[in-house]
Amino acid sequence: MADRGPTPLFDRTALRRHRDRTAVDFRRHAFLLREVGHRLLERLIETRRDFPLALDLGCHDGLLAAQLTGPKRPDEGRIGRLLQCDLSAGMISRASRQPAPSFVADEEWLPCGAASLDLVISLFALHWVNDLPGTLTQIRYALKPGGLFIAAFPGGVSLAQLRQVLLMAENETVGGVSARVSPFVEVRDAGMLLLRAGFQLPMADADIIPIDYPDPLTLLHDLRGMGESNALAGRSRRFLRRDTLGSVLARYPRRADGRIEAEVEILYLTGWAPEV
Repeated sequence: MADRGPTPLFDRTALRRHRDRTAVDFRRHAFLLREVGHRLLERLIETRRDFPLALDLGCHDGLLAAQLTGPKRPDEGRIGRLLQCDLSAGMISRASRQPAPSFVADEEWLPCGAASLDLVISLFALHWVNDLPGTLTQIRYALKPGGLFIAAFPGGVSLAQLRQVLLMAENETVGGVSARVSPFVEVRDAGMLLLRAGFQLPMADADIIPIDYPDPLTLLHDLRGMGESNALAGRSRRFLRRDTLGSVLARYPRRADGRIEAEVEILYLTGWAPEV
């Protein structure tokens, strides 16, 4: 029998459905992406370079394009022409309202020729690719000599409390656990991935962003609204049981005022295509 290769970690078809479903109301839940987008663009400004042609890889509904052209736009960004692509046709239908050409494309199969782009920027997309080293290699291939890649996505210890209480609650109520929260890249590994893909001056660092919620149910609702629902290939196809959800609500640590906190670790990756 022919070798079919390793089983994918993520179900990209499910991810596309999640993004399609949430596209219309995405902005209502995207406060975290807006904040991370501002931080990502600040890092871009610090490069003090011009980028005649840029690609927003995994653009969602055009959030970064809106930040680049809005009233608080980072004028020092110096992006000439911005292209947008996303896995989801639903997201692209929203992104096309921005003044930037938009098209559907899978982040795992970058539809760009060699040395065609000056900049690739990506916000909250690369944590869902099955072959991150391969995707990074494609990005480096698409960049012109001296081109820049810069990205931000969740990593490491993100949602550690939620992951813990989900495991405990499901073990308590079902007698076993299933994969419900995807694994994240560790910051200590991210720089090596850039080197492996052929980038020069690789840099990987992280921020921890605490988010305040009234209860765990609101947190789960926001994750769904951002299109960040479980897309693991090995996930359980059954909905979270009512008693399991009740256990999650009871177990999640609360502050003295009754509210909860969730911490998201954001990894920032920066690398330059080698000069000729």
